[in-house]
Amino acid sequence: MTKKYNVYGIGNALVDMEFKVTSELLSDLAIDKGVMTLMDETQQHKIIQQLPNPCKKCSGGSAANTLVAISQLGGKGFYSCKVADDDEGIFYLEDLLRCGLDTNLTLDNRLIGITGKCLVLVTPDADRTMNTFLGITGDLTPQELNKTALQNSEYLYIEGYLVSSPTAKNTAILAKNIAQKAGVKTAFSLSDPNMVEFFRDGILEIIGDGVDLLFANETEASTMAKTDNLESIITHFKTLARTFAITRGKEGSLIFDGENLHEIPAFPVTAVDTVGAGDMYAGCILYGITNGLTWNDAGKLASVACAKLVTNFGARLETNTLQSLLTQVL
Repeated sequence: MTKKYNVYGIGNALVDMEFKVTSELLSDLAIDKGVMTLMDETQQHKIIQQLPNPCKKCSGGSAANTLVAISQLGGKGFYSCKVADDDEGIFYLEDLLRCGLDTNLTLDNRLIGITGKCLVLVTPDADRTMNTFLGITGDLTPQELNKTALQNSEYLYIEGYLVSSPTAKNTAILAKNIAQKAGVKTAFSLSDPNMVEFFRDGILEIIGDGVDLLFANETEASTMAKTDNLESIITHFKTLARTFAITRGKEGSLIFDGENLHEIPAFPVTAVDTVGAGDMYAGCILYGITNGLTWNDAGKLASVACAKLVTNFGARLETNTLQSLLTQVL
């Protein structure tokens, strides 16, 4: 039976605000470089006051970026999330709809509160540092789930950032249980080294008896497996997931399809901004394997799309640009 959605995503709804900054400014502001740090609204506001004007603003959050990529490529996605009844919440909803995604959000079901924001600080070395105030998305609950849409999807995709909130973590676990009972495959992203380091037990709760597909970069994978040895990492990941993808920067990526390990080469480019590269990678893989591509070809699409993405500022490519990359694979 053909499902209505290729991927049903669940994640934090954050208005991404991207800034070009220097490493010296990060040091002056005592901000840990290259990772995501959670903070309260007051802390975030103090940082905003010391930053230049943002160069980009969009409806973000890791899983949202992944679902947008799937939609741009021609796939069908549903995104469950939570925003407040403020201007940022309206902006977020309208941006999702413009991107062709279905969602649980409406203008009428937003609660009183503050929509989450993520300050994405990009340094000249193309590294990205994120300072996040979760706002109302930190209270993601089962009410934000659409059971019918979830059951009518090929994959459920869960972002690892949800593990930092007890209610969001429990909602992710519930979504995974609903998916498994309905025969929907499950995918999970480790998302950030800090999530693995500080919320490891919660991540293992979400993974439970295993997921169908696990995404990680090499740092996250090493932290999860508690080893730098690549063979040991691969062995450990086989205990967590039936298939998995590990991105390795300039070394390309590795994809295990359940039987064979594929080495996907990187496309050499000069990066200016790595924001959203992992999200784009996951989006291309999920689009590919739900739309007739082999794992190897899906990996090639993901690799070329990420190479293109990091030469631009922001977590997205133009739709026509992303679609044109398909011809380089097919």
